Amino acid sequence: MSLLNVLFVGDIIGKPGLTITQTWLPSLIQKYKADLVIANGENAADGKGCTDKEGSALFALGVHVITGGNHTWDKHQSQEYLKNEPRALRPLNYPKGVYGSGYYIFDSKKGKVAVLNLQGRTFMSSIDCPFRISEWVLAKLKSETNISIIDFHAEATAEKTALAHFLDGKVSMIVGTHTHTQTADERILPNGTGYITDVGMTGPYDSVIGMKSQAAINRFIYQTPQKYETAENDVHLSAVFFRIDTDTAKTVEIERITFPEFIRKI
Repeated sequence: MSLLNVLFVGDIIGKPGLTITQTWLPSLIQKYKADLVIANGENAADGKGCTDKEGSALFALGVHVITGGNHTWDKHQSQEYLKNEPRALRPLNYPKGVYGSGYYIFDSKKGKVAVLNLQGRTFMSSIDCPFRISEWVLAKLKSETNISIIDFHAEATAEKTALAHFLDGKVSMIVGTHTHTQTADERILPNGTGYITDVGMTGPYDSVIGMKSQAAINRFIYQTPQKYETAENDVHLSAVFFRIDTDTAKTVEIERITFPEFIRKI
């Protein structure tokens, strides 16, 4: 039995998220002997989008694939980047003709691995169905590899859990992103698919999901647009590590990571 070690870094938020990733990711890669490193980078550019600058920095650290989400296009430079960098993904279920790719096949030392990016529709944009798109693309990729990992960028826990049960046994791992709050429900489903509802945020936690708190508070009180500014303090890295049996394509181990751990005062 050969085991594929995968490290997935949760939503990287602006400069604080990039800095802590640059500081600690190399050590985590070494500690977990990662064969494949994936990072969600849709907020890497000042909290909105991912450009060549942020992407190049992440690839230089040892990241192999960058996934995206609904904020991928918030900076116009991101569109050009997606045209030219196949390792930087956007959700596959955006309408036909949207720049970029929704999956990438990584050729690891232990075999090929398909990394897919999907986006939910509940409380989000009305785009194509992630359930049906996943069926189509998995059938397409079956001839190249039986190991597949999905970043499902979605708001609703119910939608994430439903997709996990829908694809249980058909994919190796589903990692939820978007809510920026790590969930404590990592598990292996009955047919071997690993799952966590949300891997969490890599960025400043003295904030409202990465945004300076006062601007977020004003948005709720006054119901008017506020300038998005990335917060700076209490920065943590959130990730998930998992092992996949390359013979069966099933997840056999999952571990949540928060670094540094939060201090809980009594």
